Amino acid sequence: MELRLLRYFVAIADERHFGRAAERLRIAQPSLSRAVQRLERELGATLLLRSAAGVSMTPAGAALYDEARTVLDQVEHATERVAAAASGPSTLTVGSLAGVLGDAGSLLMEAFRESHPDVEVRVRESDFTDPSCGLRAGLVDVSITMAPFDASGLRVHELRSDAVAVVMRADDPLATRAELTGAELADRQWFRFPPATDPVWSAFWTGQRTGPTVRTAHECLQAVLWNRSVGLIPGTHQVPNGLTTVPLIDHPPCRLVVAWKDVDADPLIRSFVTAAAQLRW
Repeated sequence: MELRLLRYFVAIADERHFGRAAERLRIAQPSLSRAVQRLERELGATLLLRSAAGVSMTPAGAALYDEARTVLDQVEHATERVAAAASGPSTLTVGSLAGVLGDAGSLLMEAFRESHPDVEVRVRESDFTDPSCGLRAGLVDVSITMAPFDASGLRVHELRSDAVAVVMRADDPLATRAELTGAELADRQWFRFPPATDPVWSAFWTGQRTGPTVRTAHECLQAVLWNRSVGLIPGTHQVPNGLTTVPLIDHPPCRLVVAWKDVDADPLIRSFVTAAAQLRW
């Protein structure tokens, strides 16, 4: 399977339109269509469905999308690492779950750069489908993220613990409550993560509930705003106008953590972990 075909497929899935994907890739649309047909023949499955509303993925296409994104990210990361090694200066790639660094991120960078002023630091932000932020796939060296998630083969150091809250519309009948329990929300739709998401992470935030599928913090909030669903977020997070949060008192807290590979003894990684652990989050 050629990487070129995977890039084409991911572009179409992202754009949900052959024409826009062709423009993004700067190739002719007929060539793009033939490439997808070839990929479907190689895999023996229909990956994309065309309709008047645009392009949608079949279940087989959705499965390929997650794997293809991982493969393409790994190739990009490997290319960057080889180029960096060839050019000489040290680099550190930091994974971050969307929105978790906040104001403390600049303080962390300052603390790290005091001891490593010549190191190039790259930040790779991940969506909620990968709470390791590329660490498990080898795309980053160290991650600042939220736990719990599957930490097998990883080392995790807690930086802060946060109570969780339910995010809902401000006009929701329960929005004025001082606190809630899970049982009071049993009949509600919750936003949830895609099926391939880390199972420990999914179980903590969404359980086995049904509702709209989301990948990013923005999509979570939009799912609540437009669909009147609910969901969990760290209690410290601010929400936009039209939404509010209510503490969920019978749910364990989430944890802000720094994570790295269990077998990694790289001094840059150790130094970064030390800087993160000494910071007041």
